[in-house]
Amino acid sequence: MAMDHTVKVILGSIAFATFWLLAVFPAIPFLPIGRTAGSLLGAMLMVVFRVLTPDQAYAAIDLPILGLLFGTMVVSVYLERADMFKYLGKVLSWRSKGAKDLICRVCLISAISSAFFTNDTSCVVLTEFVLKIARQHNLPPRPFLLALASSANIGSSATPIGNPQNLVIAVQSKIPFGKFVVGILPAMLVGVVVNALIILILYWKLLSVQKDEEDPSSEIVADEVVLSHRFSPARLSHTQIPSLNSPEWESRLDSMNANVETQRNPVSSKENEIHRSHSALTESARISDASSQKREEGFSSKSLNSMDKQKESASLQSSEEKEHWSTKWRRIAWKCCVYLVTIGMLVALLMGLNMSWTAVTAALALVVLDFKDAQPCLEKVSYSLLVFFCGMFMTVDGFNKTGLPSAFWDFMEPHAQIDRVSGTVVLALVILYLSNLASNVPTVLLLGARIAASAAAISATEEKRAWLLLAWISTVAGNLSLLGSAANLIVCEQARRTPQLSYNLSFWNHLKFGVPSTLIVTAIGLVLIK
Repeated sequence: MAMDHTVKVILGSIAFATFWLLAVFPAIPFLPIGRTAGSLLGAMLMVVFRVLTPDQAYAAIDLPILGLLFGTMVVSVYLERADMFKYLGKVLSWRSKGAKDLICRVCLISAISSAFFTNDTSCVVLTEFVLKIARQHNLPPRPFLLALASSANIGSSATPIGNPQNLVIAVQSKIPFGKFVVGILPAMLVGVVVNALIILILYWKLLSVQKDEEDPSSEIVADEVVLSHRFSPARLSHTQIPSLNSPEWESRLDSMNANVETQRNPVSSKENEIHRSHSALTESARISDASSQKREEGFSSKSLNSMDKQKESASLQSSEEKEHWSTKWRRIAWKCCVYLVTIGMLVALLMGLNMSWTAVTAALALVVLDFKDAQPCLEKVSYSLLVFFCGMFMTVDGFNKTGLPSAFWDFMEPHAQIDRVSGTVVLALVILYLSNLASNVPTVLLLGARIAASAAAISATEEKRAWLLLAWISTVAGNLSLLGSAANLIVCEQARRTPQLSYNLSFWNHLKFGVPSTLIVTAIGLVLIK
């Protein structure tokens, strides 16, 4: 017996609302189970409510997207091990010329790294470093955190591997990697520059306030440590033994002779005493010579032993240095392999090869080249994110079968024709609204095919432009509010939990910057994306 359409719509809407509520508010008091469990719960409700059959639910999972997401995450893990993000962090602080220069650097580094290593990964790695840079220069953290998150979102729009919604669009649209980049890159570059200018304008006074004394505490401590550890020469303590010709012995002999002369004993006894004293002196001199000879022999044996020990320590030190240099060169060679494999992956993607298999192949190549157990690296992959995508695919497919997204698009389609300026503006506002209401990935899954079909009715060129505009708007929409993008939430949570550098980026502080930045940067893309 087929389900009544009205009942199907109601039950499907309940399942999707459950998924949306837990995706946007993962720690609500009455059901704090998180986003991943929330997506599985929504998928399970779609099957239990018979909106989807079990076979339809499994078929809704898009394996190419999961493969591409898994491969890029593994490559990002190995790039982190190869100190790629450490080098990016050093670029931020190298010869900095003040607060405004740092803001521009944060925007540029965040955008570039997000385009190739996903916005979430860049925000996870760079947030703590940006906080340290701000604290070191005695600057307010808020503009730097906003610059990091917003530039990461804008920069990730330029490539299919920059964020999850672009992965979905690249697979569904079948637009080659190179054409995708060429289509969005100009808007991305101008958008990053304009976004940086907006931050500078909004926080100009805050960034222009004269700093108190700079607090390069690490450098001061280092100097004090060096000065406090002064090395003094070692002093060898030894007993002084006077020689027979020394003034000390002569004074002793004079006193002895004086005593002999003053005594009134017989001359023979005096001579005997003088003889005894002379023999005693001779004996003591002989004993002292013998002891000095033994001491010299002891010193010579000790010096030989110390020389042997020095030779042994020198040989050990040289072997340790050889091991150190061999380990260092192996480490450098391994880093070069990681970078070469990553560049090879990007070249293969630009050549139009299958994106999912290219990413998985690069990931497995890095696993083999590492030549050790891959479990520690594979454990860093966010499998919860992969499971979240599986549940989301099922939930969104079930909601599509209710017919509500089609009805909504049927109502908006006449007003959102992409070949008219007014239609493009309406389309952008719809995507902005839904991306912040239902999140950007579900919005792409719900409306992507319908928007593309509507544009394809005009021309193939407009279809391609519709996909690129969808990628641009749904990504930039994440800057509107703190809840609009996972990258925003990552920066907020990382900043709040960083030890000794904790900073709370509030919803309203983000919104005051997010609204003007999102509207202006989105408009730039509408003009430049052709």
